[in-house]
Amino acid sequence: MSKQPFDRRTVRAWAREHMRGVANVVTPTYSSDLQTVNLEAIRHDVRLEIEMKFWGALLVSETANTLPEYEQLMRAAVEEANGRFHLFHHASFNTLADNIEAVQRSERAGATLVLLGYPPNFYPQSEEDIYQYTKQFCAATELGIILFPVPLWNFERVHPSAGFSPDLIARLLDDCQNIVAIKAEGGMPSVGGFVDVYRRFHDRVLVIEPIESNGIPLATVLPMPFMGTSNYEYYGNAIPAIFELVQRGQHDEAMARYWSLHHARQANSAAMALLAGTNFLHRMLWKYQGWLQGFNGGPVRAPTMRLNDRQMKSLRGGLLAAGLPCTTDDDAAFFVGRHPS
Repeated sequence: MSKQPFDRRTVRAWAREHMRGVANVVTPTYSSDLQTVNLEAIRHDVRLEIEMKFWGALLVSETANTLPEYEQLMRAAVEEANGRFHLFHHASFNTLADNIEAVQRSERAGATLVLLGYPPNFYPQSEEDIYQYTKQFCAATELGIILFPVPLWNFERVHPSAGFSPDLIARLLDDCQNIVAIKAEGGMPSVGGFVDVYRRFHDRVLVIEPIESNGIPLATVLPMPFMGTSNYEYYGNAIPAIFELVQRGQHDEAMARYWSLHHARQANSAAMALLAGTNFLHRMLWKYQGWLQGFNGGPVRAPTMRLNDRQMKSLRGGLLAAGLPCTTDDDAAFFVGRHPS
């Protein structure tokens, strides 16, 4: 089924060798009447991702797209990338059955990796419940899977580290050969979840701290060849460039550039703070952040959080204060997009 140069038995070794760099996100754009997906918009975004030297991106699925539409988007993105850029399937559909069908569609379309989420109606009451869901999903695809302990799932009743105890992670790594990485955000905003998972499991799979304000400094003191996925496109090409400096051992230069982003980072943190208690990322806000750097922007289907003028003004101001590139287009143009259909 897979078009990739690995299967479930070899993908962990492939990831260890090839996952080198930074991956962000691509949020789908729709036609002006919201009836169809806008394929030219996603092609535009993929081209810009490659130009900015991102290693790959998560194709976001939390924008009310159907499974056939998501497959269309994935095929267009993979075709535009043409082997120069890796697409991550976003396993964030409504049920386990939907997620299995969706990942198999993305596998046929040429996706490389999977970020594993859990449905809003999934309410596990034990580690066994999480284990069974995860194992069934992993068994349904040959793609490399990124395990994602994060408080969004509301699993803390099972274990304080986003539901994923060290014993559960060890069991999943033993029984699911295609888990290639752990995006370790348990206990956030503390880095305790990352540090604990890294200490225990970095010799088995890649362990990722995706929040750039934490990940870049941490990568200067411990081996971390990959960072993602997150809204790095807000900073243009800065995060891939800084991360490359870190990998070359040019830590002083990397941290000088890191600090140069701080006004923009503060604006991003303030915008994200407004989401407290929602357990859902503001995809329209992230899409706007990318639009400020030349990405397509454009219509997003409901349900979505609303983007307001105060947020837009603050995010634009953060870029200007940091001396980063920023579009001069009026904010009204964001809601139309650069390639309207």
